[in-house]
Amino acid sequence: MTTLPAPAPSATGAKPPATARRIGARVLIGVPLAAYALVSLYPFLCMVSGAFKDQFEVVRGGHLIPEHPTLHTLTDTWNRLHFFDYFLNSLKVTALTVVLTLLIYAAAGYAFAVLRFPGRDWLYRLFVALLFVPGVTVLLPIILLEHNLGVLGTHYGLVLPFVNGTAPLSVMLLTGAFRAVPEELRDSARVDGAGEAHIFARVHLPLARPALITVALLTAIPTWNEYLLTKVSLNDQSAYTLSLGLQQLSAQNVPHYNNLMAGALIVVIPVILLFLALQRYFVNGLVGAVKG
Repeated sequence: MTTLPAPAPSATGAKPPATARRIGARVLIGVPLAAYALVSLYPFLCMVSGAFKDQFEVVRGGHLIPEHPTLHTLTDTWNRLHFFDYFLNSLKVTALTVVLTLLIYAAAGYAFAVLRFPGRDWLYRLFVALLFVPGVTVLLPIILLEHNLGVLGTHYGLVLPFVNGTAPLSVMLLTGAFRAVPEELRDSARVDGAGEAHIFARVHLPLARPALITVALLTAIPTWNEYLLTKVSLNDQSAYTLSLGLQQLSAQNVPHYNNLMAGALIVVIPVILLFLALQRYFVNGLVGAVKG
């Protein structure tokens, strides 16, 4: 068999046109994305920098790197404003919201994905349609309902609307994840005599763990950071969450900007650590839900 000689390389050493186009496309996409990332990160870096500066250095401005870094700003913000109490309140509200969301909407997602009942598809579409309803439009009805139920001004008065607000996205993600479970696994479990509760707990939930963690993250982060409903609902300072504690810093007659930045850093650190710890499951959960 005769072997054809390989084409001689270009005398100028130029890359093939297709490769050059790929590199050019990556540059055109990568440079704006890198610039956008830098612009987005700059305020966060300013916040971190200001948390380790004194008031004079923050007001004076200058470099991001503190000239005289100090932990006094963080400790003073934490102790003087009772941030530990606010931290525990935020943790309580967030944990209850996440637990109830997973319990309720995991069962709802299984029902929409597996069970057969009249109006199932229309009810599912209704849940998904609620994604397009702005939360602020139902703020007044929520306050009136909480007042009638006697939970206005309590942490439970925050948890119930938060759980309700996560319904559309949670149902959509978990339904998609449960639909991705092979039907053969359910049939095998039924042949072995397993009921729906057993199939749900022992077959679907373990396989949907990435989606469950994704729902937990998408619930915990906005709940931890929520301000509007918390501000309207809570009047007792002992029940304040971190977002309201941070607002108190800016309400002072003479704002201490270093304390403001330190408080913002305290609020955001738990969210960042939680996301970094679970980001692998977060990505897998989104991909699995979309495929389902």
